[in-house]
Amino acid sequence: MSTVNNQAEAFKTLVDWLHGALRASEQFTLGYAAESSAFVRFNHGKVRQAGQVQQANVSFKLIDDGRHADLQITLSGDTATDLQRLSEGLQQLRDTLPLLPADPYLLLNPNHWQSDNTQAHPLPDTEQAVAEITGAAQGLDLVGIYAAGPISRGFASSAGAFGWHQANSFNFDFSLFHENGQAVKASYAGHQWSTEGFAQRFELARQQLAFLGQPLRTLPPGEYRAYLAPAALEEIMGMLSWGGFSAQAIGSKQSPLQKFYAGEAHFNPNVWLREQVSGSLSPAFSDEGYPRDDLALIARGTALDRLVNSRSAAEYGLAANGASSYEYPTALDMKEGQLAQKDILEQLGTGLYISNLWYLNYSDQAAARLTGMTRFATFWVENGRIVAPVSTMRFDDSVYSLLGSQLEGLTRERELLLSASTYSQRATASMLLPGALIKRLTLTL
Repeated sequence: MSTVNNQAEAFKTLVDWLHGALRASEQFTLGYAAESSAFVRFNHGKVRQAGQVQQANVSFKLIDDGRHADLQITLSGDTATDLQRLSEGLQQLRDTLPLLPADPYLLLNPNHWQSDNTQAHPLPDTEQAVAEITGAAQGLDLVGIYAAGPISRGFASSAGAFGWHQANSFNFDFSLFHENGQAVKASYAGHQWSTEGFAQRFELARQQLAFLGQPLRTLPPGEYRAYLAPAALEEIMGMLSWGGFSAQAIGSKQSPLQKFYAGEAHFNPNVWLREQVSGSLSPAFSDEGYPRDDLALIARGTALDRLVNSRSAAEYGLAANGASSYEYPTALDMKEGQLAQKDILEQLGTGLYISNLWYLNYSDQAAARLTGMTRFATFWVENGRIVAPVSTMRFDDSVYSLLGSQLEGLTRERELLLSASTYSQRATASMLLPGALIKRLTLTL
């Protein structure tokens, strides 16, 4: 029996025990998170640290008479030990509940749903991936982290709901440093390792590295034609995701896309954005126990769906659609455009080629106006040719301009960008994004 099946069976054993241990008035939800990850750290193009992490835990919520309390429990993998920990956790939550007030916005899903999704894409052998990375890095100052392995998520409730999700993925997050201290930052990630795909991605980074040896060009503040590579666009979409599509933020008028959802502002008609749960690394159920469907957030530059968790559903009279407790998208998919990647420099003509953006924040949240820094391989392009790296600059511009009135086009090719976060556990969030050609981007200093 595979490790994944063992994990699913171990989780089901805990769930079955809880069903039998509950009192008549009690309800529960139980979330499961596990991973078996290989981590390899590179420095100066060589392996400096390699290891394996295996871990699992459950998020246990007990509900009784409108009151609820939560507990995180680390699992050992030994059934008897884990049942004992769950039993002790149940008693701890029972002791806590009488001390808490009832929650007026508690909205449990009463449905008896079932979900089982196992994406068994074959992962690369770690030794093979490391060999390809170190081979490509010969003679280069490369630093980076390679992480790969299966990630499992589960959910169960006293209502009889049961969900299981397992997906294999890898993420190589790396930088190439020039001897002058400048760097190119890049990543290669996905479900299936492609020797050709990795070589192409690495060669682009190597080509950009060569230009970093030229004298830096300092630009005066002003408006510039610009190309935002997918990794730069990822930073913008990441900022918008914090409250931008959240029903709670929109309902309380705190969303940076408030005007967008009110119909007072629009994006370019070529902007289509979905929360594409199916086929992604994210489970098809939320941490609250609601099934997740694919959602059309933006179509033809116009607002459509929003992310609704159970609390927002209760507070604003909406239908919950499986959004997380933070109502943050975890599987964004932006539709491709018509621009060919190979023609980007020619289409850009004269302007900025921006590989990454950094340290973003809102300069005017109500207007969806962002400020941040260019960093890592930003180039000045003249007549379709890179002529110099550009000193770090600050931009300040509205998303309604960047993806609206000033958007000239999006690339046909898209890049899958997986979250590199490993804080407590590997993340399952992803974005599939094109690059964006912008007629005018405002640099302030």
